Amino acid sequence: MTETKSKKPAAKAATKSAAKKPAAKAVVKIAAKGVAKVASKVAVKAPAKAKAIVKLAAKEPLAKPPAVKKPTLKKTVAKKATAKVAVAKKAVAKKAVAKKAATKAAGKRPAASGLPVRTLSAGEKLKATVLKAMDDLKAKDVVTIDVRNRTSITDYLVVASGTSTRHVKSIADSVVKACKEIGQPPIGVEGEREAEWVLVDAGDCVVHVMLPKAREFYALERLWSAPAES
Repeated sequence: MTETKSKKPAAKAATKSAAKKPAAKAVVKIAAKGVAKVASKVAVKAPAKAKAIVKLAAKEPLAKPPAVKKPTLKKTVAKKATAKVAVAKKAVAKKAVAKKAATKAAGKRPAASGLPVRTLSAGEKLKATVLKAMDDLKAKDVVTIDVRNRTSITDYLVVASGTSTRHVKSIADSVVKACKEIGQPPIGVEGEREAEWVLVDAGDCVVHVMLPKAREFYALERLWSAPAES
């Protein structure tokens, strides 16, 4: 009983002395790592060993902060690839817009070969529209006459035949509809009731759709194809 009583005052004294010295901070660090129990037991029996433990604990590095997880290499590569594709698409879109603007400014349209094509005049565009409309309705014996050097009324005369009055009227209606679709509605249409000879005045292009007999009688091609008088 006397031995245990003598050990308790010694332990209290060691605890008080440790609180006064800077080594107490190191003991606190040791406690965080689970060494506090060992140090307290040794301090009661052997103060010298307790100091050695404190010194060793002070030299140990503190616990490292938890490492931040970095994205995997595959995810990083995928994100970079996606970003590159987006940039490439934007570049292609910008080039297309710039090319379209340049073509529009130059008044030319690109050909399949990449070479510039001569811009069609308003009369030529109208003539092409009329011819396509006639071709869609299977017009017969279509003839185009350039009269730009003969009259100021129009640029082109287009003469075609229909197999019947109904066919003639259908061809004329198709021409009228096509002209309206391109923003150039005809100035006037005549002869729709009898439909033996329907005239469509589209301004730069005047269209004559006729039955074969009427066409042969009036002979418009010979009239306008004759050489001009000097």
